[in-house]
Amino acid sequence: MQNANIDIRSRGAALAVPPQDSSDGRQAFDLEAQGLRTLNSRLHALPHDTNETSWEIVNPKGSHAIAVGVSAPVDITVRGSTGYYCAGMNKLATVRVLGSVGPGVAENMMSGTVIVDGDASQYAGATGRGGLLVIKGNASSRCGISMKGIDIVVHGNIGHMSAFMAQSGNLVVLGDAGEALGDSLYEARLFVRGTVKSLGADCIEKEMRAEHLEALEDLLRRGEADAKARPEQFRRYGSARKLYNFNIDNASAY
Repeated sequence: MQNANIDIRSRGAALAVPPQDSSDGRQAFDLEAQGLRTLNSRLHALPHDTNETSWEIVNPKGSHAIAVGVSAPVDITVRGSTGYYCAGMNKLATVRVLGSVGPGVAENMMSGTVIVDGDASQYAGATGRGGLLVIKGNASSRCGISMKGIDIVVHGNIGHMSAFMAQSGNLVVLGDAGEALGDSLYEARLFVRGTVKSLGADCIEKEMRAEHLEALEDLLRRGEADAKARPEQFRRYGSARKLYNFNIDNASAY
């Protein structure tokens, strides 16, 4: 993978090369030629009312930390696979990766949407507080670890220890789940259509009520799932509430 650091001798030249407007108004940015620091600096400087609302990043070549900390309502397309922490700390932006991603995609995401057309490595969506993460391939281990409000939709399978210590939000898996799903779970909701190899400590299967079917139908729609995927095909898993001090009177605060 390409190192995120840029040689200082080449940084000045990179800063002197602005992104090019494509014929349809998109900001075309060649990451190999212009550099990661230049890209993220430009994205961080965008005001909320920017007219540079559509970005296309080419030649990512596995670079790390692409489009991290974006807080403007812009659309970003990355044409190729990325390294770790792509779209981390995202806020308001819509980021689509036309490839696969390394560890920690959408880590600590606040809002907006991140869509991965390929596979995702470990701890996708870790500690995410809001927004929607869609993975159209498979996700590796610890998907949704310590999630705090994010919605994650995985079209394929997920690895072991996914949703470990998840606190709130929804994890939807159209494929299978690995070992120890939802270990030490708090109040997040897990929906799995395929098989679950094993449940983690304090994670149990729960009744699928009407409100869960309704919420799941919306998540499948927003997650661009196949129309053949129906809420009735899924099982719901949640916390048995034995490993922490749960008080039903304070349920809305959890």
